[in-house]
Amino acid sequence: MNYFRPVYPFLLGLGFILWSTTFLKLALLNSLGQLALFTVVVCIPIWRTGRMSYVDIGWPWGLVLLGIISFCFSDGYWLRSLIVSSVVILIGLRMGLGALKMWRLGFLEKEFPRYQYQRIVWKEEGKNNTALALQIDAIAQGLANASFLAFPIFIIASNGDQEFLVLEIVGLVIWILAFLMESIADFQKVRFLKEMKREGKHRQVCNVGLWKYCRHPNYFAEWMVWNGLVIAAIPSWLSLKGFESEPVWLLLGIGLLSASKFMYTTLVYTTGAVPSEYYSVQKRPDYKDYQEQTNRFFPGPRKS
Repeated sequence: MNYFRPVYPFLLGLGFILWSTTFLKLALLNSLGQLALFTVVVCIPIWRTGRMSYVDIGWPWGLVLLGIISFCFSDGYWLRSLIVSSVVILIGLRMGLGALKMWRLGFLEKEFPRYQYQRIVWKEEGKNNTALALQIDAIAQGLANASFLAFPIFIIASNGDQEFLVLEIVGLVIWILAFLMESIADFQKVRFLKEMKREGKHRQVCNVGLWKYCRHPNYFAEWMVWNGLVIAAIPSWLSLKGFESEPVWLLLGIGLLSASKFMYTTLVYTTGAVPSEYYSVQKRPDYKDYQEQTNRFFPGPRKS
């Protein structure tokens, strides 16, 4: 069984960005930074505890690091670099501060359900060396920050044009709306859980607010956050054509689009909707009805 398969796409993406003369320095600095961060914050704690939940600390703070490196070392127009770097830092801080709070409250002393589900997948795949599988999956998350998720950030931050194009503004607006949607969805979920606890009701299905229109509005919004960045990066990618060889330029475009695909796969299948629902169906008696009436990922009207 090939334990290392999860890291191959990210190594390929990292190769794309390292091949670029424009992003070589940024990619090297970011890769070394992600390596140091994940070694200390994720891989060593996983080795000591056997729990993968520490990824929830390392991954968002890796985004913060990505934003800092992008702003400090990119060669593009300072305002464009500041905007995109601030955006990715804000994405990371939103999740990273929450993860630190959960760590302080002791929630990381028990493996999160989505990572328990991962062990079920490994068993089905014949991966019996759990310690190795844990480390490989953790490394893959760090490589995501060093490869596909870095593409839109580096591409935008390295654009020296002082004029902002319409597509960049459209992408930024999408990001703002998606970020607000994700925050609202999380707020509605927390408020619902508090109300159910106050009323003494247990194992209830959250189907209020945005949760009436899809079963995972927070995951959908997170995906759209990154889609907004990908869209905003398209003009900057087009402007690279005169500075990179055509093969490298095309590979950078593929890497840019792959950021959207990676986030969709992660948020639906790897650590998002599918693992969450595996346990929700078991814990909440009404969840099957909720599944039949409500879209899983893409918002839409309720089914009759």
